[in-house]
Amino acid sequence: SDHMENICGYLMKYTNLVTGWQYRFFVLNNNAGLLEYFVNEQSRHLKPRGTLQLAGAVISPSDEDSHTFTVNAASGEQYKLRATDAKERQHWVSRLQICTQHHTEAIGKNNPPLKSRSFSLASQGSASSPGVQRRPSQNAVSFFNVGHHRLSTGKRVPIMQPDHLVDVREMMSQAEGQQRDLVRSIECLPVSGHLTSLDQDLLMLKATSMATMNCLNDCFHILQLQHASQQKGSLPAGTTINWLEPRISLANHFKNGAAQNFPEEISKPVSVREEQSVAEPCQLTREPVEINSDEELEDICDDKEDDLGAVEEQRSVILHLLSQLKLGMDLTRVVLPTFILEKRSLLEMYADFMSHPDLFIAITNGTTPEERMIRFVEYYLTSFHEGRKGAIAKKPYNPIIGETFHCSWRLPKGDVATDTGTNCSAHSTSEQGTLSKDLEALKEQDYYTVKFVAEQVSHHPPVSGFYAECAERKMCVNAHVWTKSKFLGMSIGVTMVGEGVLSLLEHGEEYTFSLPCAYARSILTVPWVELGGKVNINCVKTGYSASINFHTKPFYGGKLHRVTGEVKQNMTNMVVCRVQGEWNSVLEFTYSNGETKYVDLTKLSVTRKRVRPLEKQGPFESRRLWQHVTESLRDGDIDKATEHKRALEERQRNEERLRAETETPWCTKYFLKEGDGWVYHKPLWKTAPTVQTQQMDTN
Repeated sequence: SDHMENICGYLMKYTNLVTGWQYRFFVLNNNAGLLEYFVNEQSRHLKPRGTLQLAGAVISPSDEDSHTFTVNAASGEQYKLRATDAKERQHWVSRLQICTQHHTEAIGKNNPPLKSRSFSLASQGSASSPGVQRRPSQNAVSFFNVGHHRLSTGKRVPIMQPDHLVDVREMMSQAEGQQRDLVRSIECLPVSGHLTSLDQDLLMLKATSMATMNCLNDCFHILQLQHASQQKGSLPAGTTINWLEPRISLANHFKNGAAQNFPEEISKPVSVREEQSVAEPCQLTREPVEINSDEELEDICDDKEDDLGAVEEQRSVILHLLSQLKLGMDLTRVVLPTFILEKRSLLEMYADFMSHPDLFIAITNGTTPEERMIRFVEYYLTSFHEGRKGAIAKKPYNPIIGETFHCSWRLPKGDVATDTGTNCSAHSTSEQGTLSKDLEALKEQDYYTVKFVAEQVSHHPPVSGFYAECAERKMCVNAHVWTKSKFLGMSIGVTMVGEGVLSLLEHGEEYTFSLPCAYARSILTVPWVELGGKVNINCVKTGYSASINFHTKPFYGGKLHRVTGEVKQNMTNMVVCRVQGEWNSVLEFTYSNGETKYVDLTKLSVTRKRVRPLEKQGPFESRRLWQHVTESLRDGDIDKATEHKRALEERQRNEERLRAETETPWCTKYFLKEGDGWVYHKPLWKTAPTVQTQQMDTN
């Protein structure tokens, strides 16, 4: 009763697509079991703008951030609310849950038990199935408070008995059969008329039924784990239970009559797909174009991807697409709808990872191998936050083969962190004599220039190569990435296959690194991105390495966007630095000497990239290539954007077909195939070899 007091205060409420979030004054009326809201506190004496009955409601903290939560009423109405901070959200959620439980139990006490009844999901033969009948003794109390039944003797019933799990498995098997009947019934409906197979509500039911069955199987597996642990003892403290792979295969449920069937590339071995898809390496026949950085201007484009309007309006299209996909299906060849696209190419997204060039250049300023490795880890972890455009998960354009992107950054030399004068005086007289005139001219300037070039070197599989260099500091990074997308039910997973190499020519050091996986979660509601997986950074010469873990949010407990890592000396196995925090918020670095450093990514300065105007770009450069799609998306004209996108993709298919007929291999422009990777044709270690050689000799 101490927690049943009425509370009130301002919360943000998601109103509609036009107005978005708005402050409203909310009142929790515990006596009536109502959540009411008003325009403001002054209008509290007037009729509420909205009211929700809390009996039977579900109060759910959102996993998209620490401030948002939803109130789902039994009537189907939903309020999406946002508090000012995590503490206030917890206060509202706990009070709402207490009020909801109180009034839900009151319904059970004041009403007789429900009569035994059965229901059928598109199957007349399943009406009498014992697995779907509600027992006469199952009243509202037991329905809303599963797991709290007690014997008259006061002794608790064991949470799970083996026969209970058998009953659950039997009921789930029956539900799976009913779900199959449901899908078949929907697919048998006509494509036109009063009720069609493309009805939005039916598509929602069809798409979410698969996710529901898989979620139930995940929960069933957790129950099995808990039952097994009770035989041996309780779960260890701090145990988290992660999302599991689906226990059942629902792939055959989603063949929608005569609808388009997507190619199943996943059915072929990877080696076969690569052999069939990747052109044989060849010498560059298209002359590379040297980009004059003086022609580049500071980028004024700022396309934040926070608009949910198009996604909400096209929900039926998403549902129809989801109903055609199979769990684990490779999405490489699946054409996704235009409205979920970002207004930039994937090649430009890779460039945006370089938005902190001061941290990139500062790596080579480290006075010891240990310090340089730690600085690289710091730069690496700060690059992902700016690579995302807004909180909404949208997909960048799939680059077409031969597409390129060029840009650069200029940074005043005084903005780059240095520790001592060692690096400034590290260039001996003999070394200075070996520098080219171009490098000497660059050193006389009062700013550093970081140049970037990316190219789509393969279409199937989709492989991108990118290269960045700072000639003044004799450092460069070369990487190739193969993006593999898979459908995971209510989310999409993207595996970044490939490797990058950072070369510090002043020190003769090479740092190899990999990239984490990315996941688009909640694709039917408010899609958001999280990173996951383990990545390694290694420098063979110095013997230092780093291991970084991007933690996905577990099913049970845990935080969002968490990252942990450590830097160690391989020979002694001594950890010299530990890092923890969130990759899009605050990172904490703890050094072996006990010092601690905090990096707030939201407050880091971002250096705008420099890009040439469209009229000076080549026809295959990203912004010029996709300009009509981008302009249409900015104008909100989805149909027109789709037309332009389809024209580009059709041109690519026609050119690919012609090359196949004439047996002409594709030749890249800026990158050459070397072994399993792709290397920039004119890397810094080739243009300034004497600097690297002499520095390696001195080391």
